[in-house]
Amino acid sequence: MKEQFAAIYDSIRKNGFSAQTIQLIDNYINDITYGRTNLDRFNQQEHAGLCLADSPLIGAYAVCGYARAGFGPGSYAQEGKGSPANWEIDVRQEECVEQWARAKGIWFTDPEKVFLSVYGPMIAQGAEAKVYYKQGDTSVIKERASIYSTLDKALEAIVLHNALFPETQMTTIGFTRDSDSLFRIILTQPYICCQRLATKEEIDGMVAAKGFVDNGDGNGVNYISDRLHLEDMHPANVFIDPQSGKPICIDCIVKFIKQES
Repeated sequence: MKEQFAAIYDSIRKNGFSAQTIQLIDNYINDITYGRTNLDRFNQQEHAGLCLADSPLIGAYAVCGYARAGFGPGSYAQEGKGSPANWEIDVRQEECVEQWARAKGIWFTDPEKVFLSVYGPMIAQGAEAKVYYKQGDTSVIKERASIYSTLDKALEAIVLHNALFPETQMTTIGFTRDSDSLFRIILTQPYICCQRLATKEEIDGMVAAKGFVDNGDGNGVNYISDRLHLEDMHPANVFIDPQSGKPICIDCIVKFIKQES
């Protein structure tokens, strides 16, 4: 794996996102997808979430690794500290992923026009995502902005969501910038009918079954396990599925407790 990364990073440095570099990244994506190699960052369940996120996310995650490597081994600033290093890393990661996505043909230059014509009108807009849906479709399209410190953390959040909640898997199809130049990840997600919003007790039970307990901050919507922070689990993000009668999470904030070294 280290040799594979070294070859990719060296090709980006020397050749940019040339056909040769794209092929090296594609080979890496295939090795991950078909189980020929693993990332130490993720356990087996999380690797399944990585594959569910699909090849655009896997490739972007590799490119983010290249961008981060340029800042050296001490580039993991503590979360929530507002470190300038995180801003620098984030900007560099976005620039590199945009270059790769354009070369790969998965950069959307006018996404809202495409979504309105192909996927239907915007049905919701929040701080993190714009959601488009056409009546009768089985999935929605989301333009998801990063609320995480760096782009690779935002990509990890999608992987971890898929690992915890595969019934509402997020599948990445490309990347873009909106009219305010905000970098966005474009993904699809199953359209979920809402029988009603879940109660606090139902959410507590659902996350307890996955190894989480309340983190004790007094907000009642944030949880912790031995590995992950799971936050923003309020009823507007957790529905009762009319078919199963069980709570189903459509969105959350999830991240590793420990940063990579």
